Amino acid sequence: MNTTLSGIHIYPVKALGGISLPEAQLTPRGLLHDRRFLVIDRDGEFITQREQPKMATVWMEIDQGQLVFSAADMDSVAVPIEPPEQPSRLVRVWSSHVPAHQVSAEADAWLSAYLGCDAQLVYMPDSSERRINPDHAPDGELVSFADGYPLLIAADSSLAELNQRIVANGGRAIPMNRFRPNLVIKDCEPFAEDQLGVIRIGEAVFRAVKRCTRCQVTTTDQASGDVVGPEPLRTLASYRDTPNGVIFGMNLIPVNQAVVRIGDQVALAA
Repeated sequence: MNTTLSGIHIYPVKALGGISLPEAQLTPRGLLHDRRFLVIDRDGEFITQREQPKMATVWMEIDQGQLVFSAADMDSVAVPIEPPEQPSRLVRVWSSHVPAHQVSAEADAWLSAYLGCDAQLVYMPDSSERRINPDHAPDGELVSFADGYPLLIAADSSLAELNQRIVANGGRAIPMNRFRPNLVIKDCEPFAEDQLGVIRIGEAVFRAVKRCTRCQVTTTDQASGDVVGPEPLRTLASYRDTPNGVIFGMNLIPVNQAVVRIGDQVALAA
């Protein structure tokens, strides 16, 4: 099969809406602008769709160097996509404590009003270094505010097979955005992305390092913010279960810096 890249997605603010792109620059932390912002509470603890499913319904856009936040019945608010350095504080993402700085009192007020909780927006500057689990990144590679790894890849055919099983079980097919991947590939066997090894997309090179275990966020409709489970976790558990949880997609670490484009040729090598 002639496998190609069919989707590129970034999520500038962890847990908020994604942006689909025709091309994107690959950096050591993942795609440019992906998950460099984070929503936290006043104690510096990260907030995600696990606690606030409504976060899915904040739409993001990059316009002339500004990151624009929009939502139903709300005026938009914008912040610089690369905010200037400010005094930093430690924020927590899972087991990581990461220096980050506040961005905008206006954005804090906007998020707090929309989500109905006391929220702040912070940014990870280049000087802040969050390292990947050394079991999978022995050379000290970096990651943004993503859960654990710089990128996630998934295949259209994997979703198609999953949806066939969901429908056969009496459920409704789900879109790929439930899994919030960065890269989507087409014209390959289902779960071809499971192969650990090197993945080449155009001139970009990645190491496939860990199959992605899936959580309750996959049961949240990314358009409405409604939690509508038990799918896809119920069906995934019937044939994609592991001791660590059900799996869908592959975590990647970039090897070089290049531009990826829709239509790029994809080479999967174990």
